Amino acid sequence: MAGHQPNYLPWLGFFDKMRGCDVFIIEDIVQYVHKEFQNRNRIKTPNGVQWLTVPVREGGKRKPISDVEITNDQNWTERHWLTLMHSYASAPYWKAYNNFFRDAYSQKWIRLIDLNMHLIKGIMNFLDIDTKIVLASNLGVSGKKNDLLISQCKALGADTFLSGAGGKDYIDVERFGQEGLKVIFQDFQYPVYPQLWGEFVPNLSIVDYLFCACKDIR
Repeated sequence: MAGHQPNYLPWLGFFDKMRGCDVFIIEDIVQYVHKEFQNRNRIKTPNGVQWLTVPVREGGKRKPISDVEITNDQNWTERHWLTLMHSYASAPYWKAYNNFFRDAYSQKWIRLIDLNMHLIKGIMNFLDIDTKIVLASNLGVSGKKNDLLISQCKALGADTFLSGAGGKDYIDVERFGQEGLKVIFQDFQYPVYPQLWGEFVPNLSIVDYLFCACKDIR
């Protein structure tokens, strides 16, 4: 089992971790964090690296991610679509994937979770990832940090938890072991691939990899 917050257009490592487990939990019950990656991500444009940010309603940072609403009084969908088009229309795989994104940005989204899950599931399909997805809000368990993760593993009957490398700072491996659970830390090496617009920049949104280097991350 592994899990992560439902980020906006996540980076490649998000999908690498998803591919490495049998069940992936979308942590929609955790609190939304302002200026993280839940409503924004970075792409590479002719003018350098740029953030694409989905505007959310005031007060969103005091809510779980599942309850955060998008502010639609700004024409953000058109802006994001046009930025992607201007940045990647000359990329080798633009034609293979752009229709999905054009359709996504033609819709009106109310909740951030719905937008993010639509994009995540579409990208999973492009990457041939068939890992089972479970929303944390559907598991009926609670707790914080290690307690929450252990409860989720037990609810799913998992015996191993796959954590991102950053989990080394907070995962209590001994505690997991006491509960009969093994912890594995993701060992993801970001690949260098042909990019547009100058010197290579790692750790961008998955869209940069999709449009520039196609789909195979195995």
